[in-house]
Amino acid sequence: MARNSMDWHRLFEICALTETLIVDEDGLYDPAHFNDRLLLGLKGTMSEAELHVLRARLRRGIVNKARRGELEVPLPVGFVYDAAGRVGLDPDRQVQDTLRAFFQTFRRTGSATATVKAFRTEQIPFPRRARYGPHQGETLWGRLEHSRVLWVLHNPRYAGAFFFGRSRQRHTADARLVSERLPREEWTALIPNAPVGYITWEDFEENQRRLHENAQANGADRRRSPPREGPALLQGLAVCGICGDRMTVRYHRRQATAWPTYVCQRRGIAQAEPICQSIPGRGLDHAIGRVLLETVTPLTLEITLTVQQELQTRLDETDRLHRRAVERARYEADLARRRYLQVDPANRLVADELEAHWYRALQQVTEAQEIYERQRQADRVAVDAEARARILALATDFPRLWHDPHTPDRERKRMVRLLMDDVTLIKAGDGLTAHVRFRGGATTTLTLASALNAWQLRETSTEIVALIDHFLDRYADKDIATILNARGYLSGTGQPFQRGIVKHLRHSHGLRSRCERLRARGMLTRDEIARRLQVSGATVKVWGQHGLLARSVCNDKGEWLYEAPGPNAPVKMQGRRLSDRRSGLVLSDQPNEVQYET
Repeated sequence: MARNSMDWHRLFEICALTETLIVDEDGLYDPAHFNDRLLLGLKGTMSEAELHVLRARLRRGIVNKARRGELEVPLPVGFVYDAAGRVGLDPDRQVQDTLRAFFQTFRRTGSATATVKAFRTEQIPFPRRARYGPHQGETLWGRLEHSRVLWVLHNPRYAGAFFFGRSRQRHTADARLVSERLPREEWTALIPNAPVGYITWEDFEENQRRLHENAQANGADRRRSPPREGPALLQGLAVCGICGDRMTVRYHRRQATAWPTYVCQRRGIAQAEPICQSIPGRGLDHAIGRVLLETVTPLTLEITLTVQQELQTRLDETDRLHRRAVERARYEADLARRRYLQVDPANRLVADELEAHWYRALQQVTEAQEIYERQRQADRVAVDAEARARILALATDFPRLWHDPHTPDRERKRMVRLLMDDVTLIKAGDGLTAHVRFRGGATTTLTLASALNAWQLRETSTEIVALIDHFLDRYADKDIATILNARGYLSGTGQPFQRGIVKHLRHSHGLRSRCERLRARGMLTRDEIARRLQVSGATVKVWGQHGLLARSVCNDKGEWLYEAPGPNAPVKMQGRRLSDRRSGLVLSDQPNEVQYET
């Protein structure tokens, strides 16, 4: 009744309290008596030791068989045991083609999430083997999930290796059974390079290395994160030259474009310290791109042709997988049809169910055929004759391929990672130093001018400011804006000029206004002229309108400044008021006289 001494002695206590006897094939025992309790305790200890010995012997037998690679364990989808107990590939060609396409997709994209997106975009189902339930042992098809991708990539079976003892189970303090993954050095058995597998052991090791680098994006060092969709070329590669930490990327929008900024902020977040440095990344990325183009130019033709071949292979593999899905659906429909025809038509309880199953199978055939035709049409558009011609044209011009707006930023980052390990950035004064470390140990140093700030990028050119300074001698702000727009000039933000922009530029550059310039030349306001000549302001206005006083508009409000009268200026009015007979004004030959026609 008990498997360990603790349960056994607890049973003693319960039986002693209830005056219950214990009997076995050797005799009758009373747990309330000391001698019987002693004898029962010895028997329980021996029984527990016997169970331990049996379990240990069984475990040693399993381990010995596993170390020889002869232990039969449940196989993942894609493998089966033959009649002789040997491991072989699944005879279902659709399963084989799907798994091979899976590993090729991961090798191409370099990310588990990108693999899931590729299978979802191309509508390729992924197989799995049911372990429990009514479909136990059958191969089921469904959508590929991220957890499934990681499970397949971490499984050495797909590399043709036998393994055992990869995990260990233990009980926690709250009586839960948990399983923990052990490092490879602690596995019970690992026999690589078996003859049956979907990838080689070298490919498996490369996949593990890539997954490890991708996982480091969330680690303490944030190293070698997988390339994302953003335009920052040095995402995951930039290293702070001051503290040595990995730099993160921030994006801000400018003119509907994402501009990257490399920031060293790890310690600033953890310890509330100021960040080491923040470096605008647009100019830096352009410099890194130029270095990359100079490095890979001799390999341009070979790389581009390889890309074209890989693209065609990918499309052919996708087409073959969809054809397999159609063939499987047709087989299922034909099998359902034969089952329906074999049943007695009078037995409607069975015939109706088989007929419904046949109808559902025919619907699956139609859906698979539609998916196949739709994907085939999309692939045909993707690699038509014009697209092939463009790819071949780019083969001799890798810079055009790099600068092609249709080239995804993720692919540009993968190109950078093929050549570079990291880039150490040091911002000092007005310059930026970037130490580039290539694969293989080669290094180079770039010295760049510091990127302009936002206000510097939007600053109006000195040429336009000089023109405004020149025009202020003759025109007001509004007229200057009209002249600049007529000549095709734009402000620093790319907008047409307005009176407010001219006024802002005048104030920011310390330019004197037109009124200040006219006042500096000795011109006076209407009231100042009226007080000097001892006449009314209206009289001064009329004089200015008829040219007796030189005047100039000083601002956009239409305010006038008048030139101060000299010694020969009219200082006394004769006859009627000038404002009464403007149209009849006539100047006499005498300098100080003004005459009117009646």
